Amino acid sequence: MTIIRIVAVALSAFLAMPAAVSASPVRTAAPYLPCPAVKPPVAPPAAPSPPPVGPADLAVGGESLATAGLSIPAGAPMAPAVTATSWLVADLDSGAVLGGCGPHEHRTPASVQKMLLAAALMPHLDPTRVVEVTRADLQDLDPASSVMGVVPGARYSIESLWLGLLLKSGNDAANVLARVGGGSAGRQGGVQAMNDEAHRLGAHQTHAVTPSGLDGPGQYTSAYDLALIARATYARADFRRYIATRVAEVPAGPGQPGFSLTHDNTLLDHYPGTLGGKTGFTDLARQTYVGVAERNGRRLAVTLLGAETAPLGSLGEAAALLNWGFALSPDASVGRLVAPDEKKYDRPVAQVKAEQQGPARTGRSTSWVTVVGLGAVAALAVLLLTAPRRRRAARAKP
Repeated sequence: MTIIRIVAVALSAFLAMPAAVSASPVRTAAPYLPCPAVKPPVAPPAAPSPPPVGPADLAVGGESLATAGLSIPAGAPMAPAVTATSWLVADLDSGAVLGGCGPHEHRTPASVQKMLLAAALMPHLDPTRVVEVTRADLQDLDPASSVMGVVPGARYSIESLWLGLLLKSGNDAANVLARVGGGSAGRQGGVQAMNDEAHRLGAHQTHAVTPSGLDGPGQYTSAYDLALIARATYARADFRRYIATRVAEVPAGPGQPGFSLTHDNTLLDHYPGTLGGKTGFTDLARQTYVGVAERNGRRLAVTLLGAETAPLGSLGEAAALLNWGFALSPDASVGRLVAPDEKKYDRPVAQVKAEQQGPARTGRSTSWVTVVGLGAVAALAVLLLTAPRRRRAARAKP
């Protein structure tokens, strides 16, 4: 009986150990709430399904953001209905996320990806440096796509190229900047620098294939990642100056005429307090937008992906989301923007998206330590129970 009691005590003590001794507890994703949506008058063309979001990516910024649906503060007024399939509003200074719709869902970026190019290369390129445009910079561009207007053999300052990139969404400027910034690796080196910068910022759902945002296989971002990128770019005085410029002059050079760059349709001069913004569009991405506005000392960033041209378009939807954000209390929040190089999550999140996945399993998880421990207790019991028999058998031998 003494042996049995010893085994029972040991087994009870082991089972009483916390389940989290060796395995991190699993958090449950936020409940699914449908995003307020407006049905566009014309259905968008079919597009391939984006890759699923991993549990680790869902965990970034807080549990309330771990949803494919709506996340807004408790007691807040309902967010405006928009056509964008993913959006986020955040305080640029505090990093508080005020709300979002599918903030971590993979979406196609279009030209808002040019902000990642700026985040990656602006710190490393001398704005006064003059570089020559090559034919290779332009040969793979669709003539109908947005361009700054550079020509092969002509020379332009890096600053003029940044202005062409941000004011006119110049795909030609993007190719030149990526090639120059990529060093010996050329344009692909510039794209790699973009992906390295995304990783540094914690934008782990962003993967660039082209420097301009023109569609490429496996190229995605998220509304949350774009807010991280916006926060990085707006921290730079030169970027803030470029993105808020209405008209810029590109000076003439030997054998090349000068020309003007006029900022294309952002919310500058149309939404009070706008500090600048970047639009985007491809047939696959639809309309995309990243912008920042200031009101009463608060700077809010809005990011949206997958919007349609009607009824409001990306600019109208961005304005509606900014109005909603500015109306919230300054301490309202559903999450936060992680800081560069920050560990992106503490514990994994179990995905529980309504209408997409079944409920997360609950209860005590069994780790390998538990299995080994139970095995050790069982082995101890066997040894203790059989030892007296072996001793008796040994004494009985002639």
